[in-house]
Amino acid sequence: MPHGGYFDHAHKEELLKKLQAEMNDPDFWKNQENAKRISKKYEYLRNEFDIWEKLANDVSELREFIMISKKDETILGDIEKKFNEYLKNFNSLEFFVLFSGQYDANSAIFAIHAGAGGVEAQDWAEMLLRMLLRFCEKKGFETRVIDESRGQEAGIKSIAVEVYGNYAYGYLRSEAGVHRLVRISPFDAEKMRHTSFALIEVLPQMEDEKEFEIKDEDLRIDVFRAGGHGGQSVNRTDSAVRITHIPSGIVVKCQNERSQHQNKEIAMRYLMAKLLKLEEERRQKEMKEIRGEFQSAEWGSQIRSYVLQPYKLVKDHRTDYEEKEPDSVLNGNLERFVEEYLKWKNKKKSI
Repeated sequence: MPHGGYFDHAHKEELLKKLQAEMNDPDFWKNQENAKRISKKYEYLRNEFDIWEKLANDVSELREFIMISKKDETILGDIEKKFNEYLKNFNSLEFFVLFSGQYDANSAIFAIHAGAGGVEAQDWAEMLLRMLLRFCEKKGFETRVIDESRGQEAGIKSIAVEVYGNYAYGYLRSEAGVHRLVRISPFDAEKMRHTSFALIEVLPQMEDEKEFEIKDEDLRIDVFRAGGHGGQSVNRTDSAVRITHIPSGIVVKCQNERSQHQNKEIAMRYLMAKLLKLEEERRQKEMKEIRGEFQSAEWGSQIRSYVLQPYKLVKDHRTDYEEKEPDSVLNGNLERFVEEYLKWKNKKKSI
């Protein structure tokens, strides 16, 4: 069963023991890439425990100060100083309380798809890619392109990216949905104002692949030669992998690694993430239909608008939060949008 929430210490303690056991394995460093990720995850979780333990000790220390102050009023100034110090430490942790989703602590996969509109929409998709990569970089997340289809003139038609880091899904899930751009097109000789759309998908990666089993007979696996920009071959062997999940019709592919084995492994992770999200959406749809709240998702129902002309504004249509510096947002400064989304999501959950 999935676990989640920033305060789920029992699960995290269990995970720490599991990671420690993996790190003690004599063969641990044979796969250096995987070993580095596990070590980094262990260090992050260990630091998280240390922070909360320090906060608990601070509270105990403050309680002792208060008890002593009843006998000695001269230390009241020290109490105030200590209290302000503790409050500052607590406020720095307050944001993480908003991570209450089952998979918020997991790594993630995001995909961007250009909408209708040719080169204009493809350029917008590439702008969103840059925005998300900058945001991930600021958070210390590792990123790796799984699959990419570039536009013939400019931009990207679609791209999928793995994101490794604690709470990567919790941070990025606010970006899932249709993003709308209004600007003077750099591709229009008449300098007309254009509206472009792009879709961002955000999927949680499975912490334990055993939680989600896929039958071999439900898969069709094809291999083909990887191609680069403009269709030029970047590999002389059939190393790229396409996996079709027959029951759902979901198709994923990976062609960015030189090894067919690596591409298959990554494509399977991508498929599991998509199937997990599909199952979540199915459950949510059922609950909304029971409550009488279900509405079909339309391409035009954007979650956020980025207006560069005739004025400058970025507005999230779910939370109504807005900023008047689109350049800063497009440079990866998404923290306030993430925070407002998580507050909005938790408020909806509590109703």
